[in-house]
Amino acid sequence: QVQLVESGGGSVQAGGSLRLSCATSGFTFGLYTMGWFRQAPGKEREFVAESGSYTDYAESVKGRFTIARDNAKNTAYLQMNSLKPEDTAVYYCNAKSLVFRGRDFWGQGTQVTVSS
Repeated sequence: QVQLVESGGGSVQAGGSLRLSCATSGFTFGLYTMGWFRQAPGKEREFVAESGSYTDYAESVKGRFTIARDNAKNTAYLQMNSLKPEDTAVYYCNAKSLVFRGRDFWGQGTQVTVSS
């Protein structure tokens, strides 16, 4: 049974930091690209960062967010610094297979709220 469980969300003032975690089970973690996406109220879900064959970030978070993964713990992380009110969203963890096209899994999301 595949599970992706996000944690670490919360409320913070602008300029603050949060670290999100995505604990996974039920699939071969090292064979998946781990990504973070977010969805703000009234907006579509958008890409934030990924770590797999390469690391990539959305332009809006470059220099502020850092994605990391611990293959021994089957866990991905998103360190978020210098948070802005526009970073407020539900953050979702995603696992995308490096082997089987179209196979991916999602977590349930964790709320991040940044106040000005």
